[in-house]
Amino acid sequence: MKDFKVLFIYPNTMMATLVPVSLSVLYPCLKEHGFQAELFDTTYYKTEDISFEERRVELLQLREFNLEEKGVSYLESDIYADLVKKVEDYKPNLIAITIVEDVYTLALSLLDAIKQFDIPVVAGGVFVSLCPAEVISKENINIICLGEGEEPLVELCEKMFRGEDYTDIQNLWVKKNGQIIKNPLRKLLDINESPYIDYGIFEKKRLYRPMQGQIYTMVHVEMDRGCPYNCTYCEAPALRKLFKEHGCGNYYRRKTPARIMEELRHLVKKYDPDYINFNAESFLARSARELKELAEQYKREINLPFWCQSRPETVTEAKIKILKGMNCQNLQFGIEQGNKEFRDRVLNRHYSNEKVIKALEIVEKYGIKYTVNNIIGFPEETRELIFDTINVNRQINPATINCFLFTPYKGTYLHQYCLEKGYLNNATEVHQLVDGAKLNMDSITYEELKGLQRTFPLYAKMSEDEFDQIRIAERFDEEGNGMFRRLRKVYYERYF
Repeated sequence: MKDFKVLFIYPNTMMATLVPVSLSVLYPCLKEHGFQAELFDTTYYKTEDISFEERRVELLQLREFNLEEKGVSYLESDIYADLVKKVEDYKPNLIAITIVEDVYTLALSLLDAIKQFDIPVVAGGVFVSLCPAEVISKENINIICLGEGEEPLVELCEKMFRGEDYTDIQNLWVKKNGQIIKNPLRKLLDINESPYIDYGIFEKKRLYRPMQGQIYTMVHVEMDRGCPYNCTYCEAPALRKLFKEHGCGNYYRRKTPARIMEELRHLVKKYDPDYINFNAESFLARSARELKELAEQYKREINLPFWCQSRPETVTEAKIKILKGMNCQNLQFGIEQGNKEFRDRVLNRHYSNEKVIKALEIVEKYGIKYTVNNIIGFPEETRELIFDTINVNRQINPATINCFLFTPYKGTYLHQYCLEKGYLNNATEVHQLVDGAKLNMDSITYEELKGLQRTFPLYAKMSEDEFDQIRIAERFDEEGNGMFRRLRKVYYERYF
């Protein structure tokens, strides 16, 4: 090993136990080239009053679960004091922090706590790629990485280790003598050639993941990068545009079935999981031929239960039959909004409600449990439009129902639209998908949205005869809160 140490900082939403693929790939890249690396992970610190997953349990989006059964609990110590001690003890040559917008404020506060060490900091992640000027302007960040970090991070470490100038590395913006040197982007990677995921930088317990009320040891297999679709609320179209404008190649890339199986064999042997997550934006965007090839090998050699996510319009009976045969236990689909005209015009999602319902009937036919994602609070959305979404949910039978608030992430089309309409300003902060952001629009208030969010599963599942009671439960007064508690208990008894 080279005498050069990297400290990764992962500012995470509290108790969000999904292991990030990004760090799980960057870590083996550094190891392959002889660099040492350790991690400061904020997942188990009390950085909020209540965790993202606990909020979702309260909102009837998740079945109750208990991570403490697996020895997972909150850390009682101070996050900033622990980070300072980690830096003092480890003495890294470089600090690498990954940032998404939800934890941007937390990330900056962590860097502020260790600024006295004067260690170079490189920041990467989706938020950095889409808002580079904002991030590089921060006092405690010296370098940013746009796009994929595998090659530029290794090159940066090599040059720092050898004491060479590193201001000319592609994908990096570097501060030097009061100036910012902006290097061009490099070609995108062939992800079939990337190293296998390596969780060695994380604690073993980070592989524990709740699924339908149970806790599993879960490994995550990267199926692809990017997404072939153009949803206006998503960052993928902006990333695809960024890479296209710089001649970097096609952002959406898939791993071959052969490569996926190679990595699966390695991960299953090394980590002995009891559940698999096929990490893909839209798993069923593959052809039935590709899926069949993967399924035959998976069933023969792995055969562990797994989950994945896709879109309703990618469903065919042939594909669902293949998934059932390879031991798929859970699927997740984005419905998002239930009014076709609004969905076409505002979200750039083009399919009929009939297609959604028919697709999910196929999933039900094969006995695969599924979750649906819904979003409320889009710009100019009304209560009536939200009930169009509820009505689609009433015609299907998902195991669980997610209802998130529209979150205007920077870099997305709808973020820019909201700015132009005056619904938000650049100082507006987003806070997780369950909270979204408060938009200044006339069509519906934020409080109304929060009331509809917590009652969304009730409206979607319960009888119309109970709607008057559910309407009371939308309110956040004593009567409304009491009614919600009562109906929540009824919901658990009937549907969970």
